[in-house]
Amino acid sequence: MAVPALEELELLYGNICQAVGDPKRIQILYTLHENPCHVTGIAEQLDLPQPTVSRHLALLKQRGLVKNERDGASVVYYLTDDRIIEVLDIMRQMLRDVLTQQTSKLDS
Repeated sequence: MAVPALEELELLYGNICQAVGDPKRIQILYTLHENPCHVTGIAEQLDLPQPTVSRHLALLKQRGLVKNERDGASVVYYLTDDRIIEVLDIMRQMLRDVLTQQTSKLDS
């Protein structure tokens, strides 16, 4: 596989990597993967202040990872592409493997 162009990687970093660079935003993505939800519902599920959730959702929306739709007086947020959860799950599996390897080295 060829090394991707720096311009492409800069776009990847700026649009995706930075967007998932905060644990609260990752939690929001997982929450929306289970069920589209409005800001108050996400805030309640994650025990976060509503303004914090709104700020994170605005960034995730700006980066194209979530969309919203008006539902009467409220706004419902949902993932634009479920593949982000697959990517995060792979990264979590890699983390577990790395931690297991590190622990094994310490025990040796």
